[in-house]
Amino acid sequence: MAALGPLVEAERPRHRPFLIGSTVCAKIMELLGQNKVDHRQRKVAIISQDSFYRVLTPDQKAKALKGQYNFDHPDAFDNELMYQTLKDIVEGKVVEVPTYDFVTHSRLEDKITVYPADVVLFEGILVFYTQKVRDMFHMKLFVDTDSDVRLSRRVLRDMNRGRDLEQILSQYTTFVKPAFEEFCLPTKKYADVIIPRGVDNMVAINLIVQHIQDILNGDICKWQRGSVSSHARSLKRAISEQGDLQNGASNPPGKRVLLEPSSRPH
Repeated sequence: MAALGPLVEAERPRHRPFLIGSTVCAKIMELLGQNKVDHRQRKVAIISQDSFYRVLTPDQKAKALKGQYNFDHPDAFDNELMYQTLKDIVEGKVVEVPTYDFVTHSRLEDKITVYPADVVLFEGILVFYTQKVRDMFHMKLFVDTDSDVRLSRRVLRDMNRGRDLEQILSQYTTFVKPAFEEFCLPTKKYADVIIPRGVDNMVAINLIVQHIQDILNGDICKWQRGSVSSHARSLKRAISEQGDLQNGASNPPGKRVLLEPSSRPH
């Protein structure tokens, strides 16, 4: 049984995976049905930027427990480890991804093994902030969400983690909102496709899912021959056309239609 891992790995096709950065990766995985597939056999893998939070000093951890540490700043992430992990993934290697505990604000000893896949989804609010990381993506999807939606989702998520409402709101106004405006929102200009309303925008999500299925069914050979940008262009065109059909309006020449605004509530 010990030889099973290397055997399965050897049977996987050896090629460079198609790397996508976004903030709606979990929904995409669900619709592709990859969540139910064994990790060793998945054609699509998902990794979260949240796994790469830095190991905090005792002083930083004390602040974090009081809601006084800024987890939405680019420096909160171990960007070098994140880059090296993505680099190994692009090279088709098996990688070990850290596991982070959001209740104790600690990096756990347990790690998640990610095996080579045809498509890799990398999810996070600042995945496009660092240039050398940003340049690794073959496709960049920015989810543009209304600020009220981001706040409400943030409140629900953090309350489920055992935090009180006052601390959540204080942290949002002190760190989350300013960091979004300073660090996250400016990366919108790097996106190949902008998706409004996030997981609520099923038209856009389904188009992306279909696009990934096309890659899995053979288009992957096309982008390996140097046609990477054509994927983003064709997807933007498809979303634009769907936007025209929904809105009943024609698209102004040269202007990309956005289906509507969304980004993950950090």
